[in-house]
Amino acid sequence: MCDAGNYRARQGRSAGGSKGRLWTAAATEEQSYEYGSTKYLLLCGLGGMLSCGLTHTAIVPLDLIKCRMQVDPGKYKGILSAFGVTLRDEGLRGLARGWAPTFLGYSMQGLFKFGLYEVFKIRYAELLGVKKAYEWRTGLYLAASASAEFFADVALSPMEAVKVRVQTQPGYASTLRTAAPRMYSEEGLWAFYKGVAPLWMRQIPYTMMKFACFERTVEALYKYVVPKPQSQCTKAEQLAVTFVAGYIAGIFCAVVSHPADSVVSVLNKEKGSTAFGVLRKLGFEGVWKGLFARIIMIGTLTALQWFIYDSVKVYFKLPRPPVAQAPEESFKKQK
Repeated sequence: MCDAGNYRARQGRSAGGSKGRLWTAAATEEQSYEYGSTKYLLLCGLGGMLSCGLTHTAIVPLDLIKCRMQVDPGKYKGILSAFGVTLRDEGLRGLARGWAPTFLGYSMQGLFKFGLYEVFKIRYAELLGVKKAYEWRTGLYLAASASAEFFADVALSPMEAVKVRVQTQPGYASTLRTAAPRMYSEEGLWAFYKGVAPLWMRQIPYTMMKFACFERTVEALYKYVVPKPQSQCTKAEQLAVTFVAGYIAGIFCAVVSHPADSVVSVLNKEKGSTAFGVLRKLGFEGVWKGLFARIIMIGTLTALQWFIYDSVKVYFKLPRPPVAQAPEESFKKQK
């Protein structure tokens, strides 16, 4: 990360100012940090931490219902009935079960997911060169997001395991303080990482879709829907585009990652289970249980995450580059 800030400067100098850059922040914008600098990347990580930690914690009730529908479809048959059963058995407080591991786990995941995405996007663009980075930009988004999520899931796995155990195993433990020590004493360190491979199966396709679909949707919205160029839009209007693109990306994310999400939920609930064993047990129909709840959850979640992340950039006056443009077109507009 320490050298990432020099990339944009080197690229600009070697190409004559801003000529040749794929993503170049508008020169008229007041900026506190250089694009790609160490401070820029750290603040992007902070934005990711806030966006993921806050949003996942806010939807804990829906996440809890979704997990219970996946692991016990006989008792929790639908969204409304599952809410009713939970309220009847545990009261209103029961809907917040698992909030602490959710907040800690997804805050760490967001730090690595968004921060490293920016790092890998810059690095891979540098390796490809400006022309190929534009032509292959979808592949670049996919590769950068997959690389970032690999590390993000290692950070998430321990708290995800605790969260699912607290939410789906009645009588086991009701808080992070009681669940984590019991898991460690009964199963050792493996209890916190046995779900990391299914997490990669769930989260890497999800994140690849989340970032690539978002980037290309933003590009399409400004090209075909928004009636004026991005440079003429206010920050509020740009944030609105961010929210819409995030929701569209979230719907696709939910569908792509749902089967693996079902496996993770059951795997972390059942002691001694394996991913392939759970997959055989659930079958094709079983892995799609709770999909509608997940679409609502992930669509809203993804839209809010991108909105918060972009808002952090606005607050700290970080460079917010326009959508990717062909290098020659970008240069012509600056002449």
